[in-house]
Amino acid sequence: MEVEKTKKRILIVDDDARNIFALSATLRSRKFECLSCLSAQEALDILRTDEPIDAVLIDMMMPDIDGYEAIPLIKNISSRANTYVVSVTAQAMVGDREKCLEAGADDYISKPVDVDKLLASLSNI
Repeated sequence: MEVEKTKKRILIVDDDARNIFALSATLRSRKFECLSCLSAQEALDILRTDEPIDAVLIDMMMPDIDGYEAIPLIKNISSRANTYVVSVTAQAMVGDREKCLEAGADDYISKPVDVDKLLASLSNI
């Protein structure tokens, strides 16, 4: 009897519900479980719990706390120091990838999201 592999859980953080909907639908169709929230503060609150999270997809441009501020805060949560974080940004300009990686992201995806690139990135978790 084959034991089913547990699904990887992705936390999607974006202030635009349409982006969350699109990413969730795409990832669920690829057998990921998705949680979502509309702010970095909400994400930090979730990540400070024992909620199993394998990766975080975080929008870089959000009101209040943006991704550049949030990623180091996520990595500073001792139980999340090694959590895989992918920055997602529409501001795909020269230097953005480096800026995201300097903030502590493990990878960088630009919008509109290329599903193949996203899945390739998530194969690292």
